[in-house]
Amino acid sequence: MERNSLEWWAARRERRRATDHWITGTRRAVVLADGGSAAHLHPDAPRLLLERQGPTGGWAPVGVAADRAAATAWLNS
Repeated sequence: MERNSLEWWAARRERRRATDHWITGTRRAVVLADGGSAAHLHPDAPRLLLERQGPTGGWAPVGVAADRAAATAWLNS
């Protein structure tokens, strides 16, 4: 496979996407507060709980956590 070919690029991209998926995991908690998503600034704010769905890798909401502690417990379960 030639280094500058489209096939080479696509194979490299798929390898990187697989690695990114492993790093980011399958669950996320997003802060539901005004002023950005800095979780440490809003420890008592509720969190939207998201989970990666199937082979498409899209994120779907699965619930809401009351605060950072509840979201952390869900992420680590």
